[in-house]
Amino acid sequence: MVIQHQTKPRMTIAEFEAFALHPDNISRNFEFIAGEIVEVVSNPYSSKIGALFSRYILNYLDDHDLGHVTGADGGYIVEEERYIPEVGFIRYEKQPELKYDEGYIDNAPDLAVEVLSPGNQEAEMTIKLGNYLAAGTMMWLVDPKARTVAIFQPNKPVQVLTVEDTIKGDPLLPEFKLPVNKIFKASPQKEELD
Repeated sequence: MVIQHQTKPRMTIAEFEAFALHPDNISRNFEFIAGEIVEVVSNPYSSKIGALFSRYILNYLDDHDLGHVTGADGGYIVEEERYIPEVGFIRYEKQPELKYDEGYIDNAPDLAVEVLSPGNQEAEMTIKLGNYLAAGTMMWLVDPKARTVAIFQPNKPVQVLTVEDTIKGDPLLPEFKLPVNKIFKASPQKEELD
């Protein structure tokens, strides 16, 4: 007996946007990754980690007004796909204004903070990482289980930071410094997340 696997036809961007903007889906968040719809579902712990990054980046921007910050509902067009990082930062030069009626910002973020959740698929994150880097986006990939932050920048080796290290925002966020232990200090122990 031969089992044939059928591949699903890939969705077009127009089909995705019609789906995402349908009244039944308007209160849900979707990403468009490799021609497929991926619903963005978080959990309270990953959401808290994203909120902490937002707080520290927004505090920095109080003194260095360089651009816009979006949260876990703010989407971006990245290499023709649609992504919603937990935190996005985009410089004013690239995006002077955020529009009230736009679903996804027409540009890729300059910085994307992605926090891993139990539902994340490794293949999806690999595709997103590749597209972020191709678009010139710096990505901070936060792994709550390992209590690490991996810093990805175009044309540079990855840096994996632990609670002993400090995130530096250069060159994108000059003088930004965030000790990783500030993100994980009030977090459950690693063993509790396993």
